[in-house]
Amino acid sequence: MHEFTYSKRRHIMQTTSHLLMIRPVDFKFNQETASNNKFQQKTNDDGVQLKALLEFDAFVTKLRENDIDVTVISDTLDPETPDSIFPNNWISFHEDGKVVLYPMFSENRRLERRKDILEELNRKFIISELVDLSTHELNNSFLEGTGSLVLDRNARIAYACRSLRTDEKVIADFCEQTGYSIVLFNGIDQSGFPIYHTNVMMCIADQFAVICLNAIPDLKERDKVVVSLKHNEKDVIDITLDQMNHFAGNMLQVENKKGELLLVMSEQAFNSLSEEQIGRLAKYNKIVNAPIYNIEKHGGGSARCMLAEIHLNER
Repeated sequence: MHEFTYSKRRHIMQTTSHLLMIRPVDFKFNQETASNNKFQQKTNDDGVQLKALLEFDAFVTKLRENDIDVTVISDTLDPETPDSIFPNNWISFHEDGKVVLYPMFSENRRLERRKDILEELNRKFIISELVDLSTHELNNSFLEGTGSLVLDRNARIAYACRSLRTDEKVIADFCEQTGYSIVLFNGIDQSGFPIYHTNVMMCIADQFAVICLNAIPDLKERDKVVVSLKHNEKDVIDITLDQMNHFAGNMLQVENKKGELLLVMSEQAFNSLSEEQIGRLAKYNKIVNAPIYNIEKHGGGSARCMLAEIHLNER
């Protein structure tokens, strides 16, 4: 058993207590994304949608029990969007009132961008500007939100590993529109295959960063990332490639309405961690985990991918 001695939030921008989640209606294996998402597994399981729905609802309940404000919006059957449960890839919300829309690799994922979702959120939160990067799709250039970009919101630094879904030209546009700088590197799995999204290999929280350093093969790039993280006062907690494959990099730190910090991850991710790693993480925040094995297996994403943080001011 671990005694949680986590602290309340130290900075004003890195974490939020407001989350957007999309409730699935037709969740399933997405053939369009499978070519470069090696975390997806195609199976003959029956009832994938029902299992995902049960996991989703239990996850939302656990977050709300921990005093997190979750806005849940249901997906629609038409158009067909099997990955809509991962909204952080098409939209991000920023403390200056900006909302950014992103260019998506998969054509059926582009249909997840829904005007009605923005309209509903605008009733509760103040949106001052819409930054639409989705036009880069015309040039087959993609950047999939906070899947592609892991943001240090305090330092205004975006960390990104290059892939088909993370294009340097679009990153430059994002940085110009938002005032972020970029730390760019190559990330690969144990077989040398490019990692499709940066947020499966790293997480940045208020006072620490979880990262799979062995996934960065270039030692100069690896050192550049570590130096940047430590310069910005992050305790760097390294995870193994095997732990990354169990989604231990796919975490998100949030805060609840009491201002307490929470680290959200899947049960699979939590079970892959060592006692020493759990102890280090528990110094900074309470750990909240949920069983989402079906979503992870068929969608190739985990807890962090399901959470779009809303950093907008409330009305």
